[in-house]
Amino acid sequence: MFRNLFKARGPISLGRNTWGRPPTRIIVRPTTGYQRFQSNREPFYNRKQFWIGAGIFGGLSGTYYVTHLETVPISGRRRFMDISPSQEEKLSKMSYQEIIQEYGHQILPPNHRYSRWVSDVAQRIIRVSGMDDLKWEVHVIDSPERNAFVLPGGKVFVFTGILPIVQSKDGMAAVLGHEVAHQVARHSAEKMSYMKILFLFQLFLDVALGMPFALNRLFLELGVVLPFSRKCEVEADMIGLQLMAQACYDPYEAVRMWERMSQAEKGAPPQYLSTHPNNESRISKINEWMPQALQTRANSDCDTDMMGLAEKFKKHWVSW
Repeated sequence: MFRNLFKARGPISLGRNTWGRPPTRIIVRPTTGYQRFQSNREPFYNRKQFWIGAGIFGGLSGTYYVTHLETVPISGRRRFMDISPSQEEKLSKMSYQEIIQEYGHQILPPNHRYSRWVSDVAQRIIRVSGMDDLKWEVHVIDSPERNAFVLPGGKVFVFTGILPIVQSKDGMAAVLGHEVAHQVARHSAEKMSYMKILFLFQLFLDVALGMPFALNRLFLELGVVLPFSRKCEVEADMIGLQLMAQACYDPYEAVRMWERMSQAEKGAPPQYLSTHPNNESRISKINEWMPQALQTRANSDCDTDMMGLAEKFKKHWVSW
């Protein structure tokens, strides 16, 4: 049946159509590449609406930034801050509980000789800091780590591993002056505020410039985050030196303490990979600030204060 059908139609010809006219010729031109979708829409950054929105956002952000600038005590540095002390303290409560849980069995009791020794120094530093209205807590952790840190709200932690490095109350004052200085400058809150700006900057690199995520993160870490952290540490060194001098401790002991720390921490990573400046840089900076620290100590009338304390002790001892 199918054979007869093809026979009845005759041979299939591509030369002419059924009307006797030549067929339409189809010309296929070679292309440079395959494109599934083509769009004539211009990039978003060439649109007027984009720049209007960006201008409004930039203006509002700039106004918000300027209205939240403040001056760091003692150092006089201007910085962006949009977190209140109460917010900062609330955010630190979780960290405080985690540390207590982690080191709870290693925290020495308040009547331990190490605890009393550290607390005596801390009280003098806190008294001159102007922040003695906070609920300060000084904890000594029995651990070989050569470290100390402070949490917002006046929670200070000192590891016993740093005691052989400080060696004296003057050396301990250099460490505690640095830690109390972080609280005075509210560096924790500043870092949280700074992260908001950093997030917008990261978004700009990602969207506007199309920078790969890994390269974006590496650039921000080495070029922004770590330098900012080191800047805060240097500022804490400067403020801490002033605090220990005002509390009538020997500022020169800060240099000696960091020299001992440098000997104990041989093989430290390069400074550009660290959140802290290296010990040599710290010593150099402290020596630069030393004349001002000595002047601060002289203005504190420490000799008279010490004589007054000696006289009070003598009278108390004789009467007792």
